[in-house]
Amino acid sequence: MDKVFTHGMSSVVGISGMVSMIISLLSVAISWWALQNLKLDLVIRYPKSPQGRLLHLLLAIVLGHFVAGFLLDYLNWSGMINSMF
Repeated sequence: MDKVFTHGMSSVVGISGMVSMIISLLSVAISWWALQNLKLDLVIRYPKSPQGRLLHLLLAIVLGHFVAGFLLDYLNWSGMINSMF
């Protein structure tokens, strides 16, 4: 009985981790796409340089992290609504 519970629990944790990774990567990709419209040449001297591109990537990662955090929190909160009823 305990072995079946442990296997089921590890499966749920694995699926949860996979969903979190996919949501995080999609959020970073969407953030990268959205930041393409940002005029970085107003802020950065050489936006096409490696440093400018790295800054663009880091901004996409940071923004994607916050968006993914929000989406994952919202997913967890919506799952907790079942406990109310």
